[in-house]
Amino acid sequence: MLNDFKDRVVLITGGTRGIGLACGLAFGRQGARTVLTHRWGSADEDALRARFTAAGAPAPLVIEADASREEDTDKLTARLKEECDGVWAFISNVCVVQRGEGPEKHTRRALYKSLEYSSWPFVGYLQALHAAFGRYPRYALAMSSDGPDTHYPGYDYVAVAKAVLETFVRYMSTHLYEHGCIVNALRTRQVMTESYEQMFAAQQRELAGKFPEFACTVDEVADTTLALCSGLFDAMGGQVLTLDRGAAFVDNIATLGPRLVGGGDKEGAPA
Repeated sequence: MLNDFKDRVVLITGGTRGIGLACGLAFGRQGARTVLTHRWGSADEDALRARFTAAGAPAPLVIEADASREEDTDKLTARLKEECDGVWAFISNVCVVQRGEGPEKHTRRALYKSLEYSSWPFVGYLQALHAAFGRYPRYALAMSSDGPDTHYPGYDYVAVAKAVLETFVRYMSTHLYEHGCIVNALRTRQVMTESYEQMFAAQQRELAGKFPEFACTVDEVADTTLALCSGLFDAMGGQVLTLDRGAAFVDNIATLGPRLVGGGDKEGAPA
């Protein structure tokens, strides 16, 4: 690590479970002061603090803030101004799972909801942080997926929202370069979280279970996030990086087809 994380303030939206919580613990173990947001009383703060204590990390600041509501964002930044003099890293992790049930059932409302939660907060929070502290974070990382390039049943809205998010990442990187803010996006494929279970049917999850080497863990995502804020990758900006253990290279009918027919033989799996 080039950067010293001790007492650095790291803001993680959707930070009380799944990938967000794993990121909070990863930064916390390095001494960072983590701020974890959640929505509508969805967090057990005592249990969260116990996990951070067990990890040898400073207790997190847990704040209820709906990422789609500007008034909640304003309250969040007002609270941050009371607690610190700036945010060093911003991890945009919020994503609302909105299933697409087919062309005849698509609705404008569902699309807007997906954009409000999964795309716009990345830009809106950066604007709010700059307004509050007069500067942008050193690092801004958006959590994405390979949905814009890969078909998954029912993933229509999420894929569109992630495509918009990644476009914002590229443009915000060019806008904020002169401000010293390093902006990137991190794509994952299947990561076994509550959101994954909500999106995909049991049959699809069972099929994915035949290829466990392709499913990254929340800790692997968190370690990669930490690395991208470590100072070792500061030459990368406006990038959409994929964390998939090499799955994209072998994910084709010629390689995976025989495994499916054969019941899961691992020939052709990535090393």
